[in-house]
Amino acid sequence: MDNNLINKKQLSQKIKHWGSELGFQQVGISPIDLGETEKFLHQWLAKDYHGEMDFMQKHGLKRTRPALLESGTQSIISLRMDYYPPAFDSQQTLKNPQQAFISRYALGRDYHKLIRKKIQKLAQKITSEIGEFGYRAFTDSAPIMEKPIAQQAGLGWIGKHSNLINSSAGSYFFLGELYTNIDLIYDAPATNHCGSCQQCMIACPTDAIVEPYVVDARLCISYLTIELKGAIPIELRSKMGNHIYGCDDCQICCPWNRFTEITAEKDFYPRHELDQATLLKLFLWTEQEFLKNTEGSAIRRIGYQRWLRNIAVALGNSKADSETLKILNQTQENQSPLLQEHIEWAIQQLTKKI
Repeated sequence: MDNNLINKKQLSQKIKHWGSELGFQQVGISPIDLGETEKFLHQWLAKDYHGEMDFMQKHGLKRTRPALLESGTQSIISLRMDYYPPAFDSQQTLKNPQQAFISRYALGRDYHKLIRKKIQKLAQKITSEIGEFGYRAFTDSAPIMEKPIAQQAGLGWIGKHSNLINSSAGSYFFLGELYTNIDLIYDAPATNHCGSCQQCMIACPTDAIVEPYVVDARLCISYLTIELKGAIPIELRSKMGNHIYGCDDCQICCPWNRFTEITAEKDFYPRHELDQATLLKLFLWTEQEFLKNTEGSAIRRIGYQRWLRNIAVALGNSKADSETLKILNQTQENQSPLLQEHIEWAIQQLTKKI
């Protein structure tokens, strides 16, 4: 490959066309300078807002300096794919304390492999056009700053809740990247349109958005239900409601999500009726059922014990009834200390309501 022989404008246009053919709703191209993001990240880490997510700091400058992670990187191709599933009423689910709330991105098939395969196909198309070139494909799979990169590529701006928002598509989409050693035409960065709106900050059940654009992960329900390996802090349990895997509250209230469209990717549609399941039904899954029903799902990564831990907390926040208390009491014995602690808490909470 000879960069001098490549028509940058034509190739950039073709890359976007190929991305659309592969099912991505938008493709943007950006340079690799992330100087401002690097400053923000260091400040965020210095306040320990990352909690137990050591991966946020262990790779040093590779996260904010793409050429250190993948030598020779000159341009980054960013892609987004919608994941919002059909017939899913978030508000209704949140209002029913007996029903389990699972973040919409996790209701269907795990997006990592699916999106990475599509990005690999994009790389193959580029190879067929210009010959061999240096590249590496990502989707939430390595130390990179996906959202700042996507903002630079014009895919959207980072909102006050720290998620990427697109003015014509909202925020329910996955991101993927292709680091390349090709010199391409860059898109204009997206501009911020949050204005004075603070609905996401007001809606956060645990006040995890400690200031506009800054999230203390240690307070975030997504962190508590997915990343945290130990006990969920007692003072936060009652604020978690019926969330058992992730939290969409800051997105549900965002005015820009009125533009959200249903995903065309059927792999992201809900599986095993996870969008309708009750807490008790999921709590009664055996470990074998959990592994079977979460095969190919992002949910499996937390494991069976944390799955039950999360549901136990949600049951403690549900309506008190004899069946729930009976099951919790029966399940309490012969459990790990972690799970036993959360079941005991749930029993205490429900007993108070009787």
